[in-house]
Amino acid sequence: MNKKLRKAVIAGNWKMNKTPAEAKELMDGIKPLVKDADCDVVVCVPYVDLCTVLEAAKGTKIGVGAENCHWENSGAFTGEVSAPMLTSMGVQYVIIGHSERRTYFGETDATVNKRIRAALNAGLNVILCVGESLEQREQGITAELVAMQTKIALGGVTKDELKKVIIAYEPIWAIGTGKTATAEQANEVCAAIRSVIEGLYGKDAADAFTVQYGGSMNAKNAAELLAQPDVDGGLIGGASLKPADFAEIVKAASK
Repeated sequence: MNKKLRKAVIAGNWKMNKTPAEAKELMDGIKPLVKDADCDVVVCVPYVDLCTVLEAAKGTKIGVGAENCHWENSGAFTGEVSAPMLTSMGVQYVIIGHSERRTYFGETDATVNKRIRAALNAGLNVILCVGESLEQREQGITAELVAMQTKIALGGVTKDELKKVIIAYEPIWAIGTGKTATAEQANEVCAAIRSVIEGLYGKDAADAFTVQYGGSMNAKNAAELLAQPDVDGGLIGGASLKPADFAEIVKAASK
């Protein structure tokens, strides 16, 4: 991290976990452990938990996010949730383009761009996910792939709007597998993403831009990953469901 230049952000991605009652219990466990955080703390939760978590987060510095949003503001899209619906509730963040959305639900670079446009238009902060599969890494095309994903996703996004975007590098091969990129591997790709941002928006924008690591960051490896110069935080999966582990990651990002 380089906290002199940019924000460190630790965001939990709860995925499809926790009923509203369980969400309140989890928030009650997290809040006292992160109250002195010297980084931005966000929890991105299932739609059904948003009301509960927004209420639980009142009076804290914890930001609340959703895990996806549709690209239209309204319409015949059964089962979908729009960005204005989220902002009307007080939601501040939304994850767009997570690898699980791409893998299981037909998300493409083009639809990611449309969702980002809708989210920014509604005033949401975006956590954009990019990353490669194991096969793509072994083919040596990681840098080219994340550059393409980043450029397509940010199509039409202005330099001013970029201030409301975070990119999370999530190697697909390291999500839910117990595998983690080495600190050096994570930093290499985060630096490559920053280079793409510089090419699109200039050095000042790139220097100020937050790039998270999203591949199985946990309480044990967080300090090493966050010590890397281009890793500005984490998008945390399983560890975000364990208050003590999540707090340990926040602590590492607060140094």
